[in-house]
Amino acid sequence: MPDDLARHFLLNPGVTFLNHGSYGACPRPVMEAYRDWQERLEAQPVAFMDPAHLTERFSEVRIALGAEIGADPDDLVWVTNATAGLNIVARSLDLGPGDEVLTTDHEYSALTKTWAFVAGRAGAVIRPVRIPLPLTEEAFADALRKAITDRTKVLFLSHITSPTALVFPIAGIVAEARARGIVTIIDGAHAPGHIPLDVTALGADYYVGNCHKWLMAPKGTAFLHSRPAMQALLDPRVISHGWTEAGESPGPFGGSAFLDRFQFQGTRDPSAWLAVPAAIRFRNDHDWGAVSARCGALAQEIAAEFAGITGLPALAAPEVSAPQMIAMPIPDCDTEKLHRDLLSRYGIEIPVLRWAGRCFVRLSIQGYNRPEDGRTLLAAVRDLLDLR
Repeated sequence: MPDDLARHFLLNPGVTFLNHGSYGACPRPVMEAYRDWQERLEAQPVAFMDPAHLTERFSEVRIALGAEIGADPDDLVWVTNATAGLNIVARSLDLGPGDEVLTTDHEYSALTKTWAFVAGRAGAVIRPVRIPLPLTEEAFADALRKAITDRTKVLFLSHITSPTALVFPIAGIVAEARARGIVTIIDGAHAPGHIPLDVTALGADYYVGNCHKWLMAPKGTAFLHSRPAMQALLDPRVISHGWTEAGESPGPFGGSAFLDRFQFQGTRDPSAWLAVPAAIRFRNDHDWGAVSARCGALAQEIAAEFAGITGLPALAAPEVSAPQMIAMPIPDCDTEKLHRDLLSRYGIEIPVLRWAGRCFVRLSIQGYNRPEDGRTLLAAVRDLLDLR
């Protein structure tokens, strides 16, 4: 891994940071763009927040991001994080008693709570499907297909799973569910900037993704993508100046009703969102496709060595694991204590978690990481778990 990439990040040099997947890390040039937008805002707040000015600025972001993720810019709106965007979708649905939300046993815990809340209010039923491991496209689709009933109204899936770091092969089952009149919602929190993404071709009704993780934009930048036919169903959590009644178009500020409802919700600092194009430029300037390939190779090398010291096989084959994020099995342990000890005693920041009765260390490798980071982790885990 080229040494010069680490200098672009503000990470504490005293910490071996192997947790890019949780909150990302923003490069210095992107932070500079972010701060520049903040200063422009503070220099003339009234002119900056004028809808005519923001409409143009938001459009620039949506155009740049749309080209990156395969989306029509008019089908994208800014949300602060994937959880917020998915809450918008989940809480806009017209679910009733007995309606079923089909999902999997690999979903992010915050969204599991979201669906429990929504289902509890509506009298709906959440049906998590156990996904067979090792993961294959055929077994994945078959497990979900068998679970669909005439009460299934929603299919909710992660694109890349948070606890297990698997890339779910979602395209086939999304197309099948849509053909059967089931609303398809994808949690793409870890996908933008991590795997090739074409949300239009994927065809889900709703796709929500973070820009502040693998795309390396500032915190508080995520997007909600909606197919045009499904946009009128969404209710923003804040009703403000951008609101129009359902079916009205264009919006009051010259965009569509969908864009105006979500872009104009009172006083919000849009600086982080406006810095998304700077994050995309940074990646392009540094040939991030090649960087990602090197990171993926290093992640697999570390995972193989890790399995060698634990004696536990990998959770999944490399081709179905997230390229730069791998859940590595460890012997049963106190996961919270191991996390604390890794950080306090060895200066290693990495998630340690329990899922389905098994313990894992979830490794993330980004351009600032080096092979010695993996060696540091291996030595620490060997010591703390007494693996000889």
